[in-house]
Amino acid sequence: MASGIFAILDDIALLMDDVAMASKVATKKTAGILGDDLAVNAEKATGFVSSRELPVLWKITKGSFLNKLIIVPLVFLLNIFFPIAIKIALIVGGLFLAYEGMEKIIHWIFFRNNDTHSVSEESSEDHNEVEKKKIKSAISTDFILSVEIIIIALAAVLDKPLSVQIITVSIVAIVATVGVYGIVALIVRLDDVGYKLINRSKNKGFATKFGSFLVNLLPMIIRFLSIVGTIALILVSGGIFDHYVDFLHGLFPEIPEIIRQIIYGITAGTLVVLVVGLVKKIKCKV
Repeated sequence: MASGIFAILDDIALLMDDVAMASKVATKKTAGILGDDLAVNAEKATGFVSSRELPVLWKITKGSFLNKLIIVPLVFLLNIFFPIAIKIALIVGGLFLAYEGMEKIIHWIFFRNNDTHSVSEESSEDHNEVEKKKIKSAISTDFILSVEIIIIALAAVLDKPLSVQIITVSIVAIVATVGVYGIVALIVRLDDVGYKLINRSKNKGFATKFGSFLVNLLPMIIRFLSIVGTIALILVSGGIFDHYVDFLHGLFPEIPEIIRQIIYGITAGTLVVLVVGLVKKIKCKV
């Protein structure tokens, strides 16, 4: 009886060792996309009223967890029974990300002078509806990025037993949500920390200067993340096309990979923006 228990504990210890090694490899493989995920979702999770930042972020985080709960078992089932569907899902997701990135770029180039007008219109709109739209957009983008993260994590441990695969991919999924949105929560509360330091120090000394620095730093971080997030959308989508579209994979080998992926992302995003714009015009006429 005792020997049986020790044998089980030994098996569990070996499994945990395998999981630890596999998780390390999978995390390294997904590090780049996790960085992109942070930039994109931090940019999407900001821009709310201060009192609503954490509640909104919590809603997005819960949506992200739900995304992972759907994606992880679905990816395992598709990998076993219908692996081509994973590639199709990635390409469709890549088109969505490229569209989001290029829509922002095109808006900034051609319509940025209309920003004040759009803000005045938005202020008259129901704030709850605006908030719901932003949350929905953030969760949709998180879903696409989560698919990419889960598939890359699974690909890194395909040579391992199924039990190790499941535990490893689940760990990566949890880290991708808790880690990313934990950092985002810290970013969006920088100004509150700054104001508290200023108030406690009664506008004197180093604490006041550091508090003012944090308050002024937040809009710069948000602006930076907005730029990085848009670039990340283009890069992630271009990377998907480069690796999963057979025709494009290995095309133009003389061009550096990152430049090639940017070109693919910009081209695909521009085409989708044009198609979506054309469809909207046709709908308006009808």
